[in-house]
Amino acid sequence: MTATKTVTGTRTSTGTGALPQIADPQKVAPKDARDLSRLFFDQLAVLEEGTPEYQYARNTLVEMNMSLVRYAAGRFRNRGDDMEDIVQVGMIGLIKAIDRFELSREIQFVTFAVPYIVGEIKRFFRDTSWAVHVPRRLQEARVELAKATEELSTRLGRAPKVGELAALMNLTEEEVIEARLASNGYNSTSLDAAIHGENEEGEAALADFIGEEDPAMELVENFHALAPLIAELDERDRHILHLRFVEELTQSQIGERLGVSQMHVSRLLSRTLARLREGMLSTH
Repeated sequence: MTATKTVTGTRTSTGTGALPQIADPQKVAPKDARDLSRLFFDQLAVLEEGTPEYQYARNTLVEMNMSLVRYAAGRFRNRGDDMEDIVQVGMIGLIKAIDRFELSREIQFVTFAVPYIVGEIKRFFRDTSWAVHVPRRLQEARVELAKATEELSTRLGRAPKVGELAALMNLTEEEVIEARLASNGYNSTSLDAAIHGENEEGEAALADFIGEEDPAMELVENFHALAPLIAELDERDRHILHLRFVEELTQSQIGERLGVSQMHVSRLLSRTLARLREGMLSTH
């Protein structure tokens, strides 16, 4: 025999020994969700994982308790991030809480789940709010450094020294300096950011002051252009180049190794280098 009952926000039907079939779990009122969650957790503990019944119970628990995620996400609405992204991250925490909750803990699921949800959101901000990648230990040290700096500034009436911060934080001075440098990675400035000079006309970009040409870049380009030209040389010329520029032998030493005069080695090198130079000029 099938019975029906009404839950705030939706109508459910139950069969004997079966879970309620909830048409729209997200519309279940929070008070009803708390009561129904106990029923669903009770069944989830005995259902076989991977079965349709298990998936229904787990998915319904997720949807019924989405209000917890929206509540927790609301605490972070002033962080400037898209609320939808924060809610999605919070959902991960909710799912983790559902998978790890046990009725035998004798605590409300709400009490158990909210720390998971908030923790996941905080982890999201901690891992994504830095402009450049900084090791987590330095991210955490930055927070402690800020607290220590504020405390000592108030106590001393001046900016604290590195040694004073190190003593308070129980770190070495090198670690304090490292944490200070890491703090620079929290925010970034665009290279196109305008810089206003007091005695200059117009504006200049930040990139105009911190950028310069790297001579090594031109060297890399030259190596790429030179490689196919060397490949076209015969084996003897490549061997002489190797002896001269890789093993760094003198022309006399090369002559002794090859059984020819130093003058002959000089002529061969001059001819080979001239050929390579001509090839390089033609590619530019």
